[in-house]
Amino acid sequence: MKIAFSCSGNDLDAMLDPRFGRAANFLIVDEDTLAYKVISNAAISASGGAGIAAAQSILDEGVETLITGNCGPNAFQVLNTAGVKIFTGQSGQIKGLIEDYKKGVFTDSIKEATVQSHSGMGKGL
Repeated sequence: MKIAFSCSGNDLDAMLDPRFGRAANFLIVDEDTLAYKVISNAAISASGGAGIAAAQSILDEGVETLITGNCGPNAFQVLNTAGVKIFTGQSGQIKGLIEDYKKGVFTDSIKEATVQSHSGMGKGL
């Protein structure tokens, strides 16, 4: 299973970015092998639609789970419709978050967005 993490770094030592749609990168990790791929978030500076574009970019990678700090309504709608499990409210190093995930620490995926539209731009909070 592939897990996506919003981050600013480019390896398992990177810290989780609390923003989803405006994160610099997404680390896509294979849960079993820990092989990973970094994809840059092309939507980071978009004037609108960043959450939707970011969501589509991780869906294109076959992600089944997202671990991030927050998820806005547009990204939530796209990911939820695709059946992606979304775990928000997280922070810390990706490596530790993977360990927590494997231990079953994450049990309840969100049922609605955790922030308003445009909150990653410092708006909507």
